[in-house]
Amino acid sequence: MLLLSMLLGLSVQAAEENVSDINIPLTANGVEEDTTAHSSPTIRGESTNNAQIETTPSPLKDNEIRQRISGIFSEIDGLGAVEVSVSQGVVTLAGETANERKAQQAINLANRLTDVVTVDDHINRTLDVQDNVSTAYQGLRTKGQNLLKALPLLMVGFLLFGLVAWFGAWLSHRKSLWQRLTPNPFVAELLAQTIKVIFIILGLILALSLIGAETIIGTLLGGAGVIGIAIGFAVKDTIENYIASLMLSIRQPFQARDHVVINDREGIVVRLTSRATILMTLDGNQLRIPNADVFKGIILNYTQNPERRFTFELGVDANDDPLAAIKVGLDAINQLDFVLAEPKAIAIITHVGDSNIVLEFLIWVDQSRTDFGKARSIAIRETKHALENQGFSLPEPIYRLRFNPELEQGLGCFQGESAGSLTPDMTLPPTTPNSQTAIRPNTIDDRDKQQAKARAKQILRGHEADEVLNARPDEKLMKKVEQEIADSSDETDLLNKNSPRE
Repeated sequence: MLLLSMLLGLSVQAAEENVSDINIPLTANGVEEDTTAHSSPTIRGESTNNAQIETTPSPLKDNEIRQRISGIFSEIDGLGAVEVSVSQGVVTLAGETANERKAQQAINLANRLTDVVTVDDHINRTLDVQDNVSTAYQGLRTKGQNLLKALPLLMVGFLLFGLVAWFGAWLSHRKSLWQRLTPNPFVAELLAQTIKVIFIILGLILALSLIGAETIIGTLLGGAGVIGIAIGFAVKDTIENYIASLMLSIRQPFQARDHVVINDREGIVVRLTSRATILMTLDGNQLRIPNADVFKGIILNYTQNPERRFTFELGVDANDDPLAAIKVGLDAINQLDFVLAEPKAIAIITHVGDSNIVLEFLIWVDQSRTDFGKARSIAIRETKHALENQGFSLPEPIYRLRFNPELEQGLGCFQGESAGSLTPDMTLPPTTPNSQTAIRPNTIDDRDKQQAKARAKQILRGHEADEVLNARPDEKLMKKVEQEIADSSDETDLLNKNSPRE
């Protein structure tokens, strides 16, 4: 009821304003003229008229002006006590009015006569409680009566608004219709919501037009524009995310279950919502990245191209032939099931170090069927064992030591005295000044390596070792991804396989 009263009040006020804006000049005889007289602003105690002043005044005309104004005031409630006197076209208003509004009404009415030169205001504003309260009461009573009369029309207006808004809501819930128009779920939802808002606005305009409150439409639109600007600054980040969601849903840079890296954040895509992109990290944790950051960020998609290359380096002794070592390593690598024949694995010599030659192996795998980290680990192990089995040594760092002559002589004497206690497997080469001593693997080291390999074979012989030597992807992680996708089925996923990908 309060809303109905406000709407009716605004409608009546707009009508009164429209009537008051009509400026029809009146002659002293009460005849309306076709010419338009522009009333000037009034000052307290005086009002002017911009009409041309006659050269020869007429007392008869002054009397006609006084009678005409007095007759008009007698017909208007609240202006009956205003006294009118006219001399030389100057109208003097005296007497009493209840408030300022009534006084200004009397001045404006007197000023509208074409023969009036100016209006002198001497009206006393009594501000009487009874007069003002009764006037307000009469006004409220009139509005209440008008409201009662307008109730059927208001009910029809509300009914019309409800029908139009309901039809818009019903139309927006026809998901199959919007999905046929566009395969993108986000665009389809945006179209549905837009249609719903359009029908609500249309229903509001029709209802206001029916009850004669068209001026409210302009007020609402103006207020909506100002409020929209304020809200736009307040929710700038939210709007940016929303627009980024729209662009990502159209471009489709990734799909669910894709292995991606977004701004150094690695994981498997679960879904794309209207606010964020949700990933499952390789550690099994849920990661939400705002769509604005995703849209502006760097996206690396491993799944879109399943062929992926990994590299590792091994160093062989400087006395060994590096090309022979490359052949031995590649032969061992190509025997692994997960290594692709095309593109084929290769190896290159990267650089020659102080005590070794560094070889870099480059191997391709299908990461849709192979775990990248496991494959690299197994390839390094098999290459290392193959080189060692063929007699290639993987030397440790060698350091060059310099001694002063007295210390070298002392070490020489110590070596001569203890030479008899050295075993055949432990020999020390003679030392000379500025010489470099390189400790190569001896038979003890070889025996330790053989024992380590035998121990490794014994450990890896069990059935439980298959998981260590298996390069298949982690099934548990993919199960968590599938469970996360299924658990959030109620949330709209903007990723669609039918949409074109960039």
